[in-house]
Amino acid sequence: MKAIRPDSRPVAPRAGSALPSKTGHRQEIDGLRAVAVLLVAVYHVWFGRVSGGVDVFLLITGFLITGSLVRAAERGSLRYGAFLSRLAARLIPTAALVITVSLAGARLLLPEARWRDAIGEALAAAFYHQNWHLALGSVDYLARDEGTGPFQHFWSLSVQGQFYLLWPVVIGLAVWWAARRGHTPYRVLLVVLGAVLALSLAYSVFMTRTDQPWAYFDTGARLWEFALGGLLALLLPYLNPPRAVRVLLGWLGLAALVLCGVLLQVSTVFPGYAALWPTLAAAAVVVAGTTGSPWGADRWLTLRPLRYLGSISYALYLWHWPVLVFYLAVADRTLAGPLGGAAVLALSAVLAAATTPLSDRIVAVGRGPVRAPLVAAACLVPLLLSTGLWTARMDAQQRQLEALLTDPARYPGAAALLTGDHGEYPDPVHPPPASAAQDVPVTYDDGCNQSTSGTEVLTCVYGTEDAEEAERTIALVGGSHAAHWFPALEQIAQRRNWRLVNITKGACLFTDAPQLYKGEPYTACAEWNRAVMAELETLRPDAVFTTGTTTSLDTSAGFGTETVVDGYVDRWRELDSLGVEVVAVRDTPRLPFDAPDCLSAATPQECTASPSESMAEESPLDGVELPPNVTVLDLTDHFCEPGSCSPVVGNVLVYWDSSHITTTYMRTLAPELEKHLLTTTAW
Repeated sequence: MKAIRPDSRPVAPRAGSALPSKTGHRQEIDGLRAVAVLLVAVYHVWFGRVSGGVDVFLLITGFLITGSLVRAAERGSLRYGAFLSRLAARLIPTAALVITVSLAGARLLLPEARWRDAIGEALAAAFYHQNWHLALGSVDYLARDEGTGPFQHFWSLSVQGQFYLLWPVVIGLAVWWAARRGHTPYRVLLVVLGAVLALSLAYSVFMTRTDQPWAYFDTGARLWEFALGGLLALLLPYLNPPRAVRVLLGWLGLAALVLCGVLLQVSTVFPGYAALWPTLAAAAVVVAGTTGSPWGADRWLTLRPLRYLGSISYALYLWHWPVLVFYLAVADRTLAGPLGGAAVLALSAVLAAATTPLSDRIVAVGRGPVRAPLVAAACLVPLLLSTGLWTARMDAQQRQLEALLTDPARYPGAAALLTGDHGEYPDPVHPPPASAAQDVPVTYDDGCNQSTSGTEVLTCVYGTEDAEEAERTIALVGGSHAAHWFPALEQIAQRRNWRLVNITKGACLFTDAPQLYKGEPYTACAEWNRAVMAELETLRPDAVFTTGTTTSLDTSAGFGTETVVDGYVDRWRELDSLGVEVVAVRDTPRLPFDAPDCLSAATPQECTASPSESMAEESPLDGVELPPNVTVLDLTDHFCEPGSCSPVVGNVLVYWDSSHITTTYMRTLAPELEKHLLTTTAW
């Protein structure tokens, strides 16, 4: 990644200084950057995994930026705005070009269902918050597993961008405080950076154990890697081991770095203490420096081809990922083969070689405190215009479709299964596959669905809010497959003067039996379930609406095809003792593919699946002795015809992924759900 030029092997610091007075170019660090970017690209292309090379970039960034800032602070020339302006002019032009070209590639090569996500990710990458965008997605149970986008690798650049905002403040305040107190800046900086390293590493270890997907993208959990690089910059003048030791350090560091991705599953164990492996390996190479030995690792690292690769490493990192994503999409592969992977790397290298000189010329034009931010902003204009126009066009198309939804002849939805109407419809399917992932219950936007990591019981009231005025109070309880019934229940509640209380949590079934989430014990679900029962005991609704079975395509998950989950019936008996009725609805069928993605490349007739792939032939509830307070609903025939489930019914998209029902389709099902509720219960 692009960064300020590194120092040469330093001499001892002058009195009162935090860093050496002589600087120069360290060619072996260029070679180290080349090794890091090659590891990143090769592991992505051929192994589909992470190498630890990004952690090397974070350490090098901390090393270089700390040195630059400390020297500027000691000269009294540390200007926050000028520092950021120079970085923006250096980094943004190349990034903006790659993002804009990749966005055009997404429009041409990726399914329509992924376009809106691509726009959101492009903007997150351009404004350096892609890591948080991905972190939120990693803990969002409803985030569609639709394939990796072409901007995912910008997470590390976003972390670096946030570091650039923070670090001048940290260094500047530390040097200022040292001057005020008459202390040596060196010692104060050691304490400050050491504290940052210790606190961030402790936080990183804790978060990696408790919520690793979030920790992977969390800036706070990565800050210690920059701090380690900063400490290395401060301590390096005092680290001058014998040449034989430095030769050994160089080779040990390189070997450890190459082996990191082989021996560790980086994407699932980082960034806790395991990330010390690649960062300390890189630090060993930096400490080894230029040994002058014909047997030193630096002799290899300073070869001209490797140094050139290091000089274009920033652009190569940016280009390799979208090139790979588009190749895999076009070739319909999950991993590149030997020839395909070589082509991906070759094209990425050519693009990087062409882009880097262009960026350098833009940097030359943008020198100066006024020009630099203007040049950086100008490079973002094409991206902002293209995303704005593209989004406006899709929004306009969606509004046109929504205006037609009131006509049941055009969009009958679930009613088409009752009438057997499979005629041709002149209008496009609604919701459009490209925006299907946004067609979810309003409870998600309202913050009324607990995340997978949360334990607090969130309750939101819809319909008639006053309990005394409402005819009945219905509590919707369970996981996302209970939550997707909300749009139909809300319409019924509004017509019937009912009070609807939403109490749902992602991937969490309404049972006290142990559950798993992503292969790990789902302790947050167990805690939430205990709190839900306490809430229901206080609320005392007339009825609880929840799922009565669980469908699954993965029998290894422990459920089988369709089952009544352990603890369901016990939970219903507890509600019976509270005088609360239970409406147990049979779970909805699942598709073995993502519906919007399939429809982007095929017709609805080509995207059908058998209900038997996820459901039992007969409802498992039929053979269970149920408490007297339980009413069972089975609306499977309102989603599927006998032997066939289509992602489109009555010109309405049924699924927004492979298993969750769209809000639009659920609303078309409201009349039938209401009829079943009124005829099968005592309501």
